[in-house]
Amino acid sequence: MFGLKKLLNRAPLGRSDSSEAAGALGAAPARTAGLVSGTKVASTLGWRPVEAIDVGDKVLTFDGGMQPVVRVERETLWKGTAACPQELWPLRVPTGALGNQDPMFLLPDQNVLIESDTAEEVLGDPFALIPALALEGVSGIRRIRPHRVLEVVTLHFETDQIVFANIGALFHCPAAAESDLLTAEGENRYEPLPLTQACLLSDFIERESEDYRQHNARPI
Repeated sequence: MFGLKKLLNRAPLGRSDSSEAAGALGAAPARTAGLVSGTKVASTLGWRPVEAIDVGDKVLTFDGGMQPVVRVERETLWKGTAACPQELWPLRVPTGALGNQDPMFLLPDQNVLIESDTAEEVLGDPFALIPALALEGVSGIRRIRPHRVLEVVTLHFETDQIVFANIGALFHCPAAAESDLLTAEGENRYEPLPLTQACLLSDFIERESEDYRQHNARPI
């Protein structure tokens, strides 16, 4: 498809890995993955803000149904004394961009599960797990400067899971212990695409969406 398979090893332009930004500035490590407070997850008590979830609460997962949370980590987006560097800015996701029914924010290194015909044709699977950073510029998703302290919540399960958030979006949540990330067969349960490949995939998805919008806008 449009030579995408041949381009998967080509580095994208205009995006950089946020995980090294804090170290480059000599500041404390920043939290670049996790769910921003206000994000709602599906639980046995309905849709609840992620900051209200505690150990023992059950959350709806993509493959495992309701699963109990075994650990909750709470951090802030940026701990440095200087202004939050642009590489760490969260991404604002407009309503509907990822199936979400309300606007929401994503941290750049938070892995997101997307469904796409392009992914199925290129990767053999309609679902692809990609860093949120790769979605910058897709369907109106863009970075914004944080104007307040953002609490970041990371939910941990016995094994890594994909959870439902803001009605339709799907986010990866890690296992409680690093060793639990492997299945009995020794393979990762959920393997995200490298940033380079994820950016190329999202660029082609956006191109297809734009072609579709232009086609439907033509007068009959």
